[in-house]
This record gives sequence, structure tokens and C-alpha cells, in this order.
Amino acid sequence: MRPAPRRFSPAAQRPAFAPDPGLSGDSALPLFSGSVTAGVLGSIRAIRRLVALLGLTLIAMPIQAVCLMLPGHPKIAFARFYWGNFTRFLGMRVRVIGTSASGRPVIFVSNHSSWLDIPVLGGKLEACFISKTEVGTWPLIGWVAKLGRTVFISRQRGATARERDDMRTRLATGDNLILFPEGTTSDGSRVMMFRSSFFAIAETGKSNGPAPLIQPVSVVYDRLAGLPTGRATRPLFAWYGDMDIATHYWRLGRYRGLRATVLLHSPLEPSAFSDRKTLSQAVWRVVAEGASQLRQNRTARPIAVTAEPGQAGTPVSDRAFA
Repeated sequence: MRPAPRRFSPAAQRPAFAPDPGLSGDSALPLFSGSVTAGVLGSIRAIRRLVALLGLTLIAMPIQAVCLMLPGHPKIAFARFYWGNFTRFLGMRVRVIGTSASGRPVIFVSNHSSWLDIPVLGGKLEACFISKTEVGTWPLIGWVAKLGRTVFISRQRGATARERDDMRTRLATGDNLILFPEGTTSDGSRVMMFRSSFFAIAETGKSNGPAPLIQPVSVVYDRLAGLPTGRATRPLFAWYGDMDIATHYWRLGRYRGLRATVLLHSPLEPSAFSDRKTLSQAVWRVVAEGASQLRQNRTARPIAVTAEPGQAGTPVSDRAFA
């Protein structure tokens, strides 16, 4: 008779700092083997970071308000300075692979898994975010978003044309935009399909200024406590569903050794694609493939896309969901 197969306990296979599915609340995230000392130090670390972030924000808000009244580049440069320091005070190191496009207005198209994407990208790209209208009503966060010149969209059918024209006007005046066409956040394990309606602002022949470039961007949180993240730990960075920011920050802010990697792919011409659906599919493939490379801790390089016949129907490899 064959011996019964040995059953492995999930707890035995889980890294020391991984969340325990059998726990809930703050206890779901034991710090470094779950020792009391580590837990206390982690809480102190989170409080210290929070105080620093609030202090930075309160100092930066009046400065940015003045910059908004000045002509030229200061309002853009200071916003990037603020987000760069925000990630530093948060204990997040940001690695960038590739270079951002220049010479023409750029629409950076990125995957979206967390509120952390805002400071991570904001500190590396000179661009304004496109966000849902509700964000503008949030206490403090809404003020920061408005001072950062965020473009708010309601996604209501009757306002689509007006909001699209507002975004085209921003591009025509030389601003770059950061777009999250998934329409929501995910758990970070995959890149959800992009909504083609978000690409209406890039349709050719519809802009008052030079046609914008599209630059796909892949963002993955690949280090926690200085170690590579995996399926068990990557969701700690994700903010989705009915999570609130305060609880999410408290869980993540206690850790050291945080890192995000931003992979800037080769920019592409929207005019090379027959319609926005074809464009959105091509950009999604690039972003999903790049995120897959980063999730697997493989050597990642910017991916180039050309609008070849039949390309839009080419399926993404299984690595895009690894």
C-alpha cells in the first residue's frame, strides 16, 4: 500500500514576515518572526514616518500654492520634489529602469495597485495625475491632489466629452499626464485589462496642440524587509476593495526595506494604431509583460511596440499573470 502523501502546513512554508491568513487586524502582520520587540519597533517606525509625512505635507502645501501663481516650471518641479521626499520619508526606495519620453506632451499609462503609485510615479515623472472626482473631496488628500494640478474625471456619460477636452487642453499647454486605465486598483498579482475609453484623449486629429506620445509604465513593489516579494507578501502593498488608507498605511509603514521598481517602456505613436481599442490592447500587453518580469525578479528591460498588422490580436504570454 502506498503511503499517504505528506501534507505541508501553509504556516510552515510562509516567510517569517508574511501575513498569517488565520489572523486579522494588526496581528495579521507579524513583524520579523513576530517578536514583541520587533512589533514595538515597527509601530514606532510607523508613527515616526507618519509625523514626518504630515510635517512635509503641511510645509509643502503653501509653497506649492505660491508656485501655482508663478509662470513656468516651478509648480511642476516642486510637485515632483514633494513626492520624491514623500517616498523617502515613507521608507520606500524607488528604482527606475528606462527613461521618460520628452520633446512632446506625454501620456504615461501605468498599472495601478495602490495609493502608493501616486508618490512613486509623482516623484519620478514630471506629470499630472488623472483621478476620479471623489478624490478631490477627501480631507487633506483632496487638497494635495488639487495643488498637484490633478485632472479630475467623473466617468459620467454626459461629462465625457467635456472632460476629454479638458485633458486635451492640458496636453496642448505642454503638461504631461499619468493615466491608470484599469479604472481601479488591483491586488498587484496581475494587470487588469485597460478600458479603451481612457485612450480617447490620444486619438489623432482631435488635439489643439502636438499629438501626445504614449509611454507604457509598469510598477511593481518588489522588496519588503529588503527581500524579494512573492505571492504572500506582494499584496501588503496593494490597496483595493474596501480598504481604508489609514489601516493600510499602519500595516505597511512598520516595515523597513521597501522598494518599488518603475519600468519605463519605449514610447509609441497613437497615430500608428487604427483605433483606441487597438491602442489600449497594445499598451496593456506591454505593461502586463513588464510587470510580469518585475514580479518574477527577472532582469527587466523596456519593451518596444510597433503597430504591425494583426498585432492587436496577439495573446499575452502566461508570464503576464505570473
